[in-house]
Amino acid sequence: MALNNAYDMRPLRHETAVGAGAQVLLLALLGTAIGLGPAGWLTGLAFAVATWAVLTRALRRSWLKSFGAANRVTLARATLVGGVTALVADSFESPPPVTVLVALTTVALILDAVDGQVARRTGSASALGARFDMEVDAFLILVLSVYVATSLGPWVLLIGALRYAFVAAARILPWLRGPLPPSTARKTVAALQGIVLLVAGAGILPRWPAFAAVVVALGLLVWSFGRDIGWLWRVRGGVAAVETAEETAEGTAQETAEAVRQAA
Repeated sequence: MALNNAYDMRPLRHETAVGAGAQVLLLALLGTAIGLGPAGWLTGLAFAVATWAVLTRALRRSWLKSFGAANRVTLARATLVGGVTALVADSFESPPPVTVLVALTTVALILDAVDGQVARRTGSASALGARFDMEVDAFLILVLSVYVATSLGPWVLLIGALRYAFVAAARILPWLRGPLPPSTARKTVAALQGIVLLVAGAGILPRWPAFAAVVVALGLLVWSFGRDIGWLWRVRGGVAAVETAEETAEGTAQETAEAVRQAA
């Protein structure tokens, strides 16, 4: 029974439930303020449900004892991304309120620089938090690329699709799942994508300068992925050892979970 008391999922479920509730509240506010259409509502609600389900499952597998301040910041950012997603989906039916879309995206991008600092200062950094942060970033870039593609062309979708193509390729090529060394250049290029897409989507620049800026952003992103892939190829011999260690750790976690169930 002691083992069971040491880990309680209820506070974590409460956190994810609050996040889902905040997402619905934001959609309600958008619906009241700008008249969010059916496409926006359905897409926003689907995002809220998917985020709640995936995050709850990840928390159950992570065995975190507390959600943590940094994850709360990321969850708030995910809520804003859900709002942006709803607005972009709605833009296919009616002209979007660009000011609102830009405001939500700007705050989400600013918070991207906050959650990491909070994690370091509070000592609450975790593998789940890093993955959560990365997935929110990737989805925001995907949604923004969809929005900008409507004005600059389908090729812009490559910016949002590259990361997901890399993940899909890693399922076929195990060496792509190897750990990457820290890189300021990688972080800078990733952050630049959101800023450039935001500027292009806001209509701040004329069409051709915006087109050129997005082309440069895409070129830098391709370079960043290419550099990482090249590095993973060169060190691919060590991936097998990493996978073995991960399998061992997963097996230990499963044994612990079984012990908890038996103790309960």
